[in-house]
Amino acid sequence: MDREIVSWLQSLRDSAAEFFNALLFFGQTMLLPSRLQQIGVALVLALFAWVLSRWLAPRVDAWMHAQEGRPKWQLRLFIVLRRRLPLILYMLLIWGAVWVFAAAYAFPSRRYVLVLVATIATAWLGIRLAAQLIRNRLVRTLAVWGLSIWATLYYLDLLDETSSALDAIAVRFGDFELSALSVIKAVVLTAALFTAARAVTIGSSRRIRGMADISPSMQELLVKLLRIGLYGAAFFIGLKAVGFDLTGLAVLSGAIGVGLGFGLQKVVSNLVSGVIILLDKSVKPGDVISIGDTFGWIEELGARYVSVVTRDGKEYLIPNEDLITGQVVNWSHTNEFVRLDIFFGTSYADDPHAVRRIAIEAALSCPRVLQHRAPVCHITGFGESSVDYILRFWITDPTGGLTNIRGNVYLALWDAFKAQGISIPFPQREVRILGEAPTWGAAGPASEAPPDGARDPSAK
Repeated sequence: MDREIVSWLQSLRDSAAEFFNALLFFGQTMLLPSRLQQIGVALVLALFAWVLSRWLAPRVDAWMHAQEGRPKWQLRLFIVLRRRLPLILYMLLIWGAVWVFAAAYAFPSRRYVLVLVATIATAWLGIRLAAQLIRNRLVRTLAVWGLSIWATLYYLDLLDETSSALDAIAVRFGDFELSALSVIKAVVLTAALFTAARAVTIGSSRRIRGMADISPSMQELLVKLLRIGLYGAAFFIGLKAVGFDLTGLAVLSGAIGVGLGFGLQKVVSNLVSGVIILLDKSVKPGDVISIGDTFGWIEELGARYVSVVTRDGKEYLIPNEDLITGQVVNWSHTNEFVRLDIFFGTSYADDPHAVRRIAIEAALSCPRVLQHRAPVCHITGFGESSVDYILRFWITDPTGGLTNIRGNVYLALWDAFKAQGISIPFPQREVRILGEAPTWGAAGPASEAPPDGARDPSAK
């Protein structure tokens, strides 16, 4: 064990010495008078580019505000270029200096440093522009810095020495050796694969969701399988790039299986229920459902839950298991037709045939009530004080609300009954409290006289 540590330290020291020697040699080559002159020109141009960008920035912003009518992709491009204005100006100035030095001096060494700086500046600008394709800010920042460092070392001809130094920084686990260089390669490769997987997933999802011959449930299932497959492949390829033996995942999968058996039963149940929901097509995005006291339409089918949006703007995340084991009312499972019932009563003095006709006409006057599935009105019974009716009508847009269409139909009935002189009776009762003497006078019946014992003595 001690020999391995000594050997590792010796290898690390040799790699570090090789890297610093190469860096020292490069620094010594920069001390030539002609190259010091070029370094000075590059620094002066950097300062001038910064001052010029500060002067141009307000004018560029004013010009961009005047371009608001352009397409969005052009506006985004203008914003990206505006943020890179100092680097763009510096790149143009440094390449202009290269052209001037090439015209003034015939020897390439008299412009070597300027060409090197201009090439690195161009590479930095290209990396920053290309990184805008990465949406995640953290991944984009890591990609910009990582590729910028790599490009700088590549053009400075220090890439081999840096790779050797990073490869010497390693940790050994039995027969497996993990070096800093392999970790960096794995991170870069995994990030690139995840970015590519995300781009492919987004493009494929749009195409799958645009296929009208595939049901919405099957579309969601295909999208989720594609996403899981691509991201899983990216992860395992990244592990393989490090040199990790994938057969060792058997132990990890066994531990995960034990954990599922003890503590993750609900999670797995919801995941499996989500797959079942997608396969049996019992619910799909856009369906209007009722589950318990929740009424709304399905916004999204997740891996663990179903997102249901109600009419008041609330979004309920219902576990998939509840939709499998509980009772769910799907208002639009096989078709979009929904029948609603409302109840009312009229006076016995009104003609029931006329009441039924007027009620149907009132329902048809509401815009959301279907005409081709005509409403019907039936007598349901003879009540204490009214003839009871039920009015049934159909709609095709339950997402527009049920309470509001019922209220509109009730209001149409009210207006129609008032116009036709049809009355809606209600019971009227007289309530007397036992144990209290009745009060006679203006409040009492006019036809009845109070008993003799209740008369005022002054009247005698």
